[in-house]
Amino acid sequence: MAGQGQGGAGRPALLVKIVMAGESCVGKTSIVRRYTEPGSPPAGDPTSSYLATIGIDFKVKPVTFNDMRVKLQIWDTAGQERFHTLSTSYFRGAQGFVLVYDITNLDSFQSITSWMKDIHEKAGDEVDVILLGNKCDKESERAVPKQKGEKLAWEHGIPFFETSAKDNVNIEDAFSVLTKEILEKLEKISAWSYRAHTAVMSFLMLLKQVVVQWSIGGKNTLTCAGH
Repeated sequence: MAGQGQGGAGRPALLVKIVMAGESCVGKTSIVRRYTEPGSPPAGDPTSSYLATIGIDFKVKPVTFNDMRVKLQIWDTAGQERFHTLSTSYFRGAQGFVLVYDITNLDSFQSITSWMKDIHEKAGDEVDVILLGNKCDKESERAVPKQKGEKLAWEHGIPFFETSAKDNVNIEDAFSVLTKEILEKLEKISAWSYRAHTAVMSFLMLLKQVVVQWSIGGKNTLTCAGH
């Protein structure tokens, strides 16, 4: 499991870009704050003040995963329609997405498919995504059954958690799962790139040997012709 720490201090930290996505007021900022600032007051606390994100903001969370130092750069995007173009422009280059809806707001759930389309269009089909049904502490106000969230996540082949930024439910676990999937994919890509690089270098060395041999053979032929 990913966790905060200083493992692998001899290597530079790997930077991973994660983007929060979803409608306004579903709790994206609260989730980011709960994860990156665990000592801060939770959403709903009288000492805390939460406003809708205006445009874009980001925070960095250092973690370690299997002795690998990682810096999660978590971008908190605005969900309001007027910021939609700006928000989705930050999707490019992201390795992972946290897609959030509010379990007390059916419209926020119904918009998830549209957000998934934006993610695939801007970041590609192979990017890692997790789906969060936030505000599970408001069970009495629930408008989206848990089974609907599970079914939607299954249809898209992505992990699903019901979370509460207020009560700190499943926040750490959700980011740990996403980080694990991203790093495993990067490791596979790195291994493939290494094999491809090795194959190319072997081919170039073979080609060089052929050229040298051909060059020597050509000179010998010319020498013989001179005699």
